[in-house]
Amino acid sequence: MNRLALRLAVLVALSGPMATKIAKADDASDVRAAITAQIEAFRADDGAAAYAFAAPQIQAMTGSQERFMDMVRTGYPQVYRANNVSFGALQPYAGGFVQDVFLTDPKGQAWIASYTLERQDDGSMKITGVQIRKSEELAV
Repeated sequence: MNRLALRLAVLVALSGPMATKIAKADDASDVRAAITAQIEAFRADDGAAAYAFAAPQIQAMTGSQERFMDMVRTGYPQVYRANNVSFGALQPYAGGFVQDVFLTDPKGQAWIASYTLERQDDGSMKITGVQIRKSEELAV
């Protein structure tokens, strides 16, 4: 019995790092895809598509795609019409992820949008929030 337990422990130890790397690569790709698709939906004024990337708690808070789009237009105009989008490193955070996104607004001001995202039960990656702050970097 001890040998079986030892073999299982070794198997888990050997497979763990590889499984973690695969999950992280998939997570990073899914995070970037969700943010990129939502930004593209904002640019196209496609409220349904943009709303689809919001997590259920954000959808419940806003109540409708129209109210969601109004919130983004008024509260997050830098994201609503983002330009020159690039991604920083993905960080784990409270059961989800934080992704810094560097962008400029239509006037050329540089911003950092810190997105939080979580993988949903259906496997999709949804945006749970975003905080915006001015960047000290010069916009290009």
